[in-house]
This record gives sequence, C-alpha cells and structure tokens, in this order.
Amino acid sequence: MNATIRNEMGAADGMPDDGAPRATFAPAHRTHVFKRLLQREFWEHKGGFFWAPLVAGGIFLLLALMGIAVGEVAKSRIPDHAEVNLDGGSFQIAGLDLGQMTDKMSPKDLAELGKGLDLALFMATSWPLIVLAFVVFFYCLGALYDDRKDRSVLFWKSLPVSDRDTVLSKVASAAVVAPLLAIVAGLITMFGFLVVLSGVVLVHGGNPVTLVWGPASPLKLAAQLAATLPVYAVWALPTIGWLLLCSAWARSKPFLWAVMIPLFASIFVSWFDLMRLFNLDTGWFWKHVFGRLLFSVVPGSDLFYRGDTLEFSNDGMENIDQMLSVQTAYAAFLRPEIWVGVAAAAVMIFAAIRLRRWRDEG
Repeated sequence: MNATIRNEMGAADGMPDDGAPRATFAPAHRTHVFKRLLQREFWEHKGGFFWAPLVAGGIFLLLALMGIAVGEVAKSRIPDHAEVNLDGGSFQIAGLDLGQMTDKMSPKDLAELGKGLDLALFMATSWPLIVLAFVVFFYCLGALYDDRKDRSVLFWKSLPVSDRDTVLSKVASAAVVAPLLAIVAGLITMFGFLVVLSGVVLVHGGNPVTLVWGPASPLKLAAQLAATLPVYAVWALPTIGWLLLCSAWARSKPFLWAVMIPLFASIFVSWFDLMRLFNLDTGWFWKHVFGRLLFSVVPGSDLFYRGDTLEFSNDGMENIDQMLSVQTAYAAFLRPEIWVGVAAAAVMIFAAIRLRRWRDEG
C-alpha cells in the first residue's frame, strides 16, 4: 500500500519510481517560435536578403574605383603645365594639388562641396535598395508556392507551428528583415565610398577630414535612411499581401497571375471608363490599384503619392534632404491611402493564411 501511494505521489509530483527527478518540458513561447521562423526565412533566403544587397554595393564601389582609375590614366596623359583658358583666365590641369585648392576655398564653397558629396553618397546607398525591390518581389511570389511545389509543405505542416505564424513570419521578413539588411548594406556602401574618396584626396595632397568627412553629412544621411524603415514596412504591405496571396493560390506560374490580373483589370477599367461612375479618372485606378499591388515594394515609391507635400528646387541635395527628412517621411502616415492599403493587405494576408491551410496540390 505504501509503495503504491509513493508511486502515485511520485508520478503526480513529476518523480520517477526510483526517486530521481524527472525532466519536464514546457511548451515554447510564441515569441520564441516566431523568432525561429524568422531565422528559418533568413537561412533559406540568405542569398537574397544578405548577399544580394552587399554584392550590389560592392559593384558600385568597383565601378567607382574603375572610374577613378580611368580618370587618373586620362590625367597622366595630359602634358605637364597644360592650361585651359576660360574667359581670359586659365587654370592648370596637370599636377593637381588639393591642398592648395583647400586653402583658397571659402565656407560657401565647402558648403556646396558638402551638398555634392551628400548627393554622391545618396546614390551609393541606392544600389542595395534597388536590389531590395527585386528581392522582396520574388521572395513573396515564391514564399508559399515553392513549399507546395517541392512538397516540403507537408513537412512544415507536421510541425507544431500554425499557418498564421508561418505566413506572418514571411510578411515580417519581407517588410522588416529584408529592408533592414538592405539599409545596412547601403550604409556599408556609403562609408566604403567615403574611404575611396578619402584615398583619392590623400593621393592628391588633400586632407580627407577637410575635403570629405567635414563637408559631407554621412551620419545625417544614415539616420534619415534608417528612419524611413517603418514607412517602407507599412507602405509595402499591399504588394506583399497580394504576392503572398498569389503564391498561396496559384497552382503554376504565380508571376503571370500576379502581374496579369491587375494589368487586365486596369485595361478593362480603362476600356469601359468605369471610374467615371465614381467621379474619378482612369489614372486613379492605375495609380492606386495597379501601382500599389505591384510596385509598393520599391523604396521611395510613396513619393509619387505625396508629391503635393514636396516642393522641389533646382538643388538636387535639397530635394533629397526634403525627401529623406523624418518629417516628410512620417507625413505619409497622415494620408488615407496608406491605411487603405494596410486594410487591403490585411484581407489578402488573411486569405493567404486560409489558402495555405486548405490548399493541396494532390
């Protein structure tokens, strides 16, 4: 009797019959599961998320070095003491000494130099961001389709992970993880370009601190670029939701379905001038339906929808400062179309979750 009671109590207390403590396992927390799902997406798509933006930045730096090398070779072929006459004045081309030029530059000249450098740095950061648009687009198209195509969906469904968490991890990867890594790659490219410019200045007798790092505003550009991440994540949701829906629904060729449906719908609306029923022109449908479904993942595409809030000048860097300013970027949250897009994306993501739950290729 006592042995029976001890065995029952031991079992109830989590103790085996021999009195040794029994290991107990608590179910994993949902946040931990979601973190693992994000890691899975990163591991499976590391080439697109991580390496593609870095390679794009590396190509820009390589082209910059090649351009500088071509310029140096061309300069070396100019005869010594060659001069160019302009309006009665002249300046020497060969024997460029940036140190002497710096002594003659006024504060206004340095300010203009800084604007030019910032414009060049912005162009350097844009290369990884351009690649980002293609990475996110094709990642979303294959996110749910590829699992069904190679039948690996059966393995993932056997795990204690819900379809909701699986699809939402793909949404987070496309809206947050991929652009965050692209921004980091863009900043690495920007600072790498600064190092290249500093080397050129040193070779020609200049001070990089005075001619490059001082006039330029790399930290300001980095902060402005990082601040645009939440705007991009929210703005890109309609395209992400639409592509995931097509990825979950299409039995073959999801790219054609994703492009042709909004394209033919836009042509149909234009052909019969259906937007006239709502006192809107045909361009509204192309811009707010066709454009939002396919091109919202392009960084900066929201600029076309807030053009009335931007007043561009003839100065390219002032335009970029205005576009990347935190005030201008977050003004997008005050516009109704961004929240209409979020609502539409929520419906499409919900439909993708349901389709993944019931879709079967067999």
